[in-house]
Amino acid sequence: MDDLEKAILFSFDESGAIDSMLKSQAVNFCQQIKETPAICRICIEKLSLCNIVQVQFWCLQTLHEVVRVKYTSMNSEERNLIRKSVFSMVCCELVDGKSSMRVLESPAFIRNKLAQVLVTLIYFEYPLIWSSVFVDFLPQLNKGSMVIDMFCRVLNSLDDELISLDYPRTAEELTVAARIKDAMRQQCVEQIVRAWYDIVSMYRSSDFEVCTGVLDCMRRYISWIDINLIANDAFIPLLFELILADGLPEQFRGAAVGCVLAVVSKRMDPQSKLNLLQTLQISRVFGLVSEDGESELVSKVAALLTGYAMEVLDCVKRLNAENANEASKKLLNEVLPSVFYVMQNCEVDTTFSIVQFLSGYVATMKSLSPLKEEQCLHAGQILEVILTQIRYDPMYRNNLDVLDKIGIEEEDRMVEYRKDLLVLLRSVGRVAPEVTQVFIRNSLANAVTFSADRNVEEVEAALTLLYALGESMSEEAMRTGAGHLSELVPMLLQTKLPCHSNRLVALVYLETVTRYMKFIQEHTQYIPVVLAAFLDERGIHHPNVHVSRRASYLFMRVVKLLKAKLVPFIENILQSLQDSIARFTSMNYASKELSGSEDGSHIFEAIGLLIGMEDVPPEKQSDYLSSLLTPLCQQVQTMLLDAKLLNPEESTAKFANIQQIIMAINALSKGFSERLVTSSRPAIGQMFKQTLDVLLQILVVFPKVEPLRCKVTSFIHRMVDTLGASVFPYLPKALEQLLAESEPKEMAGFLVLLNQLICKFNTLVHDILDEVFPAIAGRIFNIIPRDAFPSGPGTNTEEIREVQELQRTLYTFLHVIATHDLSSVFLSPKSRGYLDPIMRLLLYTSCNHKDYLVRKACVQIFIRLIKDWCARPFVEEKVPGFQSFMIEAFAMNCCLYSVLDKSFEFGDANTLVLFGEIVLAQKVMYEKFGNDFLVHFVTKGFPSAHCPPDLAEQYCQKLQGNDIKALKSFYQSLIEKLRVQQNGSLVFR
Repeated sequence: MDDLEKAILFSFDESGAIDSMLKSQAVNFCQQIKETPAICRICIEKLSLCNIVQVQFWCLQTLHEVVRVKYTSMNSEERNLIRKSVFSMVCCELVDGKSSMRVLESPAFIRNKLAQVLVTLIYFEYPLIWSSVFVDFLPQLNKGSMVIDMFCRVLNSLDDELISLDYPRTAEELTVAARIKDAMRQQCVEQIVRAWYDIVSMYRSSDFEVCTGVLDCMRRYISWIDINLIANDAFIPLLFELILADGLPEQFRGAAVGCVLAVVSKRMDPQSKLNLLQTLQISRVFGLVSEDGESELVSKVAALLTGYAMEVLDCVKRLNAENANEASKKLLNEVLPSVFYVMQNCEVDTTFSIVQFLSGYVATMKSLSPLKEEQCLHAGQILEVILTQIRYDPMYRNNLDVLDKIGIEEEDRMVEYRKDLLVLLRSVGRVAPEVTQVFIRNSLANAVTFSADRNVEEVEAALTLLYALGESMSEEAMRTGAGHLSELVPMLLQTKLPCHSNRLVALVYLETVTRYMKFIQEHTQYIPVVLAAFLDERGIHHPNVHVSRRASYLFMRVVKLLKAKLVPFIENILQSLQDSIARFTSMNYASKELSGSEDGSHIFEAIGLLIGMEDVPPEKQSDYLSSLLTPLCQQVQTMLLDAKLLNPEESTAKFANIQQIIMAINALSKGFSERLVTSSRPAIGQMFKQTLDVLLQILVVFPKVEPLRCKVTSFIHRMVDTLGASVFPYLPKALEQLLAESEPKEMAGFLVLLNQLICKFNTLVHDILDEVFPAIAGRIFNIIPRDAFPSGPGTNTEEIREVQELQRTLYTFLHVIATHDLSSVFLSPKSRGYLDPIMRLLLYTSCNHKDYLVRKACVQIFIRLIKDWCARPFVEEKVPGFQSFMIEAFAMNCCLYSVLDKSFEFGDANTLVLFGEIVLAQKVMYEKFGNDFLVHFVTKGFPSAHCPPDLAEQYCQKLQGNDIKALKSFYQSLIEKLRVQQNGSLVFR
């Protein structure tokens, strides 16, 4: 072993036995050898002498790199040496008088590397320099299996490296590939196909491996060679003979199937494709798919049948001539039963989309009305496929029931996987409604009869079909119970499911009952059965907390739909829910927190909707509400009295408990309208006022417990809507407490509450607002920055995000004040001191904020303030200095300089909305300030922007006119012209 061979072995060592320093030296030595001019000769010599696999691989890899990178700079002598030596190796000839058998007897990866080197030469030299490479290769095949194997590897490598479009190709590679294919078609494809045929015929009984290799190679080339070379009376019978021969290895038979699939998939016009498909007599292989479903051959035949069916369906769609269309439909009907079997029993090829194919087939059925018997049969088989595909695997049953990590992942996967299948179900439901409804009815009936170890998945799948069917039904069809619906819904309600304790089954059952509630609205005799389903252990009393909480939410939706029809059942419903009500507001329930909106409070919303109806007699309504509110308020009062005695652990539990109670009362109140509690039945309103009084005590006793403050604030929002103006006496105390201990996040919530009050009551809240505004302004201006927020690393903290949110809410708050005739609040003696910082903040924001909708709101505030505070003809200023501020600061900075900035992009929709407000502001300023504004803007602002006098004159004319659209259009073109003159470089601010 010489130094190079040792160095190669050391560099390839992965065992760790070689010292890292020595290995590094070996790698460097090998690299130095690669750079020597005689490297090609060294590699060829080593390949003919050395049996060490690592050395062979290194030499072939080096040859490949040299040819690929340096071919154009090689002299003809070097090229001839490589060409002659490599071709001699693949053909098992002598190289420099030495045998090349060593390489051909090496492992497959060495032979593949050798093929890759030859293909790189073909890339550069065929057909212009080395035109005879394939013609010279073909006679060498007589030498036997070694050379045949190399011939297949060369063709496979040519496909992988250059021809196949399964890999991304450069434009140059596509050009070279086209050149090589054209030359091969003209020169040697026919001989190559003849060689394939002869080899398979000769070796079919003696060397299965060679035959399999030849067929796998041939499959790759069928897509671009003349199809008649394969689809003829010689090759097709041979392929089917091999496929159907029981005694042959599965891999060999599978390779023949692959070739037939390549023939079937060949791109061609639909009439030629139909003729080809008819000649194949594919029915010969139908029986093979019913053999061992796990075998490789069955998978290949399954792929052939699905591929064939796709092509036939394509012919059905594309052929308009009646006889051709009928012929293709006949082929499709012939293959469909086998395809349905494949879909349900075999591993389907990943390139075949079950949904896409079946959707395509269902689309062809839309033109047939009524459906023929055969189509009805196929519709039923499609539904069978859908049912099979959407069924959960029983192995995940426990995971899905307890909903652990595996269960969550499987449920998420299945939800996504089912989407397209359920769309397909609805398509079948539209073209074959009778078949679909009967199928679902039978599926549900059959599922219930399955043994306990199977019926969970069967029942869940059948119920899912019924639920999905409801999504495609019109309201009218649902209401009247069209088709078999009048049979299906009662069957759903009256069927006892042995697996109802399962989470998935219980959930889909309740969802499905809710889906068909329009039917129940018309058929009220089923209301007791529906109520039982929701109120017993199938629903709200289900042992699984996920189910019981979802049932609470769905029951609330049911109550919303049925409303007055439930009045006779109120007593029974309340009695059934007593334990659930108690459990929700108990200490241990509060700890069972589930994420999301389904917190269990919907049960109270449902009760509120039930007892809050005017159909309920007044005395009954008072009794019902009192029986609910009184114990809840007493619970809160008791906890408030005990507050000082609690240790930290007890406090946490109590806080959670109080939160639950507030949520319950909040949800309960949603069923009572403002009219009912304030006008028709004020006694009900009085109960809610007393409740509000109790809950406001929470802010006094626990002023710093943020979750409780949030819940109480939410309840105040609710009471503003429920009690209307009668809430006013409670507001001063509530607002005082909320304002006393507020962080940025809570202050934002406080402003949202004030926004609600202003929007609902307008100027009626003037005195309340006048009282709290100074404290709000003082607090906020101590928190938010007067200009930009800090940027850069470490500035995107939770605290900064909360302050940013507070600032955004402040702009909304100021906007709501200005647009609800309350701007006088800014001018009251207590608030006057904050007017200047408010104006400067609004000015800065209207010019600089990155959110253009926020800037728009600020401009709108200024417009409203001008209208409120400035009158014409000119009288004494209502707000001294405001007019000059608007003319000198706002008009110049916002209306001119900010829009001249190149970041103000007119192509953006939000920018255009803001621009419209800026133009409107100029119009309003002219109307209110007259020439004071116009003269200053035109003589001070425009010259600083180098505006030509003629454009300034046109601006004056447009501003003084009555067409605001024309003014906006002109001002935009003016700004764009001024930007060009500035060349985008002038910064005004």
